[in-house]
Amino acid sequence: MSRPRRMTPQARRADLIASALDLFGSRAPELVTVDDIIAHAGVSRPLFYRYFRSLRELQVQALRTVTDGLVDGLATLEEGPPEVRVRAAVRGLIDVVAHYRAGYVALLRSGSVIATSETDAAIDEVRNRAVTLILESLGIAEPSALVLLTLRCWTAVVEGALLSWLQEGTVPREELDGWLVDQLTAMLATTKARER
Repeated sequence: MSRPRRMTPQARRADLIASALDLFGSRAPELVTVDDIIAHAGVSRPLFYRYFRSLRELQVQALRTVTDGLVDGLATLEEGPPEVRVRAAVRGLIDVVAHYRAGYVALLRSGSVIATSETDAAIDEVRNRAVTLILESLGIAEPSALVLLTLRCWTAVVEGALLSWLQEGTVPREELDGWLVDQLTAMLATTKARER
C-alpha cells in the first residue's frame, strides 16, 4: 500500500496505529515489535518515538481504537420494534469485530500481557453501552436487578460468541446476529417468568 510521504501529525499517528492493528492479524500483539511497525508503516524509528513514548503506549492505543469502534458501532439505534433495533446494533458490533479481528481477539484474550486497567475500563465502557442500548430499545427506564444481571450475562455471551466466531468461523455470519438476539429474547423471557 502506497502512503504519502508527508502526513499531518494526526494522520501519521493513525497510520502507525493502523499498522500495528494490521500486524496483530498475523501474530499476538505482544510479539509485534517497534521494528515490525516501522517497517510496515515505512517510517524511521525516531519518527515512531515522536508519536509514541513506547511500544506499550502504541499497543494500548491500538486496542483503544478497537473499543472506540465498538462503542461507535453501538452509538445509534435504528427505528422500529425492539428486536429490529437490537439486531441492527448486534450487526454493527459484528462489523466492527470483523474489521478489527486481531485487535478484538487481543483485547479479550485472557492473560494478554498488554492488558491494562485502561483497556479493561474501555471494555467495561463497551459492555455498559450495550446494556444501556438494550434498555433504551426495550423502553425500560428502571430495570430490576435481575434484568440488569440478565443483560450483563448476555453481553458476556456476545463476547464469547464473537471470539469463537472469529477463531473458528463455524457459524455463518448472516446467522450470527439473529441467533444472538434470540438468546437475549430467551434470557429475558426466563427473567420475566422468574419475576412474576
